Amino acid sequence: MTKNIEIGAYEAKTHLPRLLLEVAAGQSFTITLRGKPVAELKPTQPHTRRTHAEAVQAMIEFMDRPDRPIISDKDLKAMIEEGRK
Repeated sequence: MTKNIEIGAYEAKTHLPRLLLEVAAGQSFTITLRGKPVAELKPTQPHTRRTHAEAVQAMIEFMDRPDRPIISDKDLKAMIEEGRK
């Protein structure tokens, strides 16, 4: 794991493209303003997506739950219409 590096705001602004490449490689930076930390530049957390099968399984499990809310046809139609706006 790489250590966090402090970098001044001016230098961060001047070298942002290079810093972003380093961040993509796993490096983290603390950006300082007049010597005080004000921001962090670090890699994002990986985005995980469900497969289609996992999403379907989650819906089936939700529908089988005894404590799931019961939605009337009228309320369901209203939610569908709201989602189309």
